[in-house]
Amino acid sequence: MATEAITLGGGCFWCLEAVFQEMEGVESIVSGYMGGHVSNPTYQEVCSGTTGHVEVVQVTFNAEKASLREILAVFFTIHDPTTRDRQGNDEGPQYRSAIFYHSEEQKQQAAEVMRELEMTGVYDDRIVTELRPAEQFWPAEDHHQNYYRTHSMQPYCLFVVGPKVKKFREKFAGKRKEA
Repeated sequence: MATEAITLGGGCFWCLEAVFQEMEGVESIVSGYMGGHVSNPTYQEVCSGTTGHVEVVQVTFNAEKASLREILAVFFTIHDPTTRDRQGNDEGPQYRSAIFYHSEEQKQQAAEVMRELEMTGVYDDRIVTELRPAEQFWPAEDHHQNYYRTHSMQPYCLFVVGPKVKKFREKFAGKRKEA
């Protein structure tokens, strides 16, 4: 089995985690932080916007069941890659759109996908997603893991995470894990 990992930032990590947990071929998802200058940051520190970290999910997937291009198609569908340091009402550098690649091949594929999206005019504005090599990954605190699954009735989950999960289910029905 050919597994690989990619680390993605696209707003609140609860949203990305909830969607990728339902995707066929995804083996595991861990919410955390990457790209900053503070060792072992806390959620409160990252939310202050001063650590340089991005809220990310580290997605480990079976490349025979879900290609990197498919992972990136979902990623670019469920968040807005044209807003710098913001996703909806979530604002700050920790919410920026970022792809932290783990290999040169991932870098090339991600750059290609972004070029294709720009050329086809999928978005009205320019894509501002950062494309950077993976750095030290810091897992988020335990209560941030599986957040949507354990807090689906919480208002943020109902009004922000839920619609992204619904969008994934509608647009990528064929890529959902079997129940």
